[in-house]
Amino acid sequence: MDIDQFLTRNSGSWARLEQLLKRAGHGARRLDPAELDELIRLYQRTSAHLSYASTNFSDPGLTMRLSRLVSQAGAVIYGTQPRTWRAFGRFFSQTLPAALWYSRRFFLVSAALTFVPAIALGIWLANSPKAVDATAPAAVRQALIDHDFTAYYRSAPSIEFATHVYTNNVEVSLEAFAGGIVLIPTVLILVINGANLGVDGGLFAAAGQSGKFWGSVTPHGLIELTSVVIAGGAGLALGWALVSPGDRSRREAVAEEGRRAIVLIFGTVFTLAIAGTIEGFVTGSDLPTVVRVGIGVVVEVAFLAYAVICGRAAHRQGLTGAIGERDEGWATPLSRQRLELAGRLDS
Repeated sequence: MDIDQFLTRNSGSWARLEQLLKRAGHGARRLDPAELDELIRLYQRTSAHLSYASTNFSDPGLTMRLSRLVSQAGAVIYGTQPRTWRAFGRFFSQTLPAALWYSRRFFLVSAALTFVPAIALGIWLANSPKAVDATAPAAVRQALIDHDFTAYYRSAPSIEFATHVYTNNVEVSLEAFAGGIVLIPTVLILVINGANLGVDGGLFAAAGQSGKFWGSVTPHGLIELTSVVIAGGAGLALGWALVSPGDRSRREAVAEEGRRAIVLIFGTVFTLAIAGTIEGFVTGSDLPTVVRVGIGVVVEVAFLAYAVICGRAAHRQGLTGAIGERDEGWATPLSRQRLELAGRLDS
């Protein structure tokens, strides 16, 4: 698709999003439930368009327009909650962990799509000289193992490097999420991401340099891969709602999953910021390997503990992590039923 076709096909939805944003003003309470669902769908679609345009077209004007629409829509969606520290704390103490816990089965599928290819390819390359020879010329492999792989993490000043990898990781996560509506693109992104990890790990293992590989990858890689798995799982949940909506209409199912997916994507923005900071300031530093690896492990364990402990607590309150779940104007009938049931149980 060239840029003219891209503009012709999608300009209408961008114009409609602009109309809804003007109607909403600084908060979505001016929108009725149907308009709110439409705003969320257009926000998701425009986010995917932004990712596609920034990857395939060199048009700063188009990228700027789409970035502005995405940022304004996100501000409107989150602006429906009072902008106070209390609301900020509620997002991290209840809404995000509730979404993580509710979608955990999709994260398991996303993790399997990532790590099964990684483990399979890693083991194959570690034990097959012929497979290793087929990956790249010997000189290229040797340069990667001896210098290029670790030098990458010191290729720019820490702040610049952290910003670069953060931006790249956010793009990958958005692509993994956006492709979920039709499932296959997200599956391919996760499998390819895992395969790349397995190839690199297998090459280092075949050369007897596994410690060097894991010492470089583990500090930032644990939370970074977790973030990509979450984004992929959010996309798969959205696509599966379209395939199997259960006792909801397809429109209601996709709308509810969309409100939850936005929470998860905002969550990955923060976890990827942590990963980028570690990659920029820890991975390529002169700290002992055990310290660098330890930092990555501690961050990952802390995040998983947060997701499980806070997620279970939010689940017991009847929360599923969808945006505006405690707002009667936003909640779906199914969400309201869950909240009413939770209230009866608590009383």
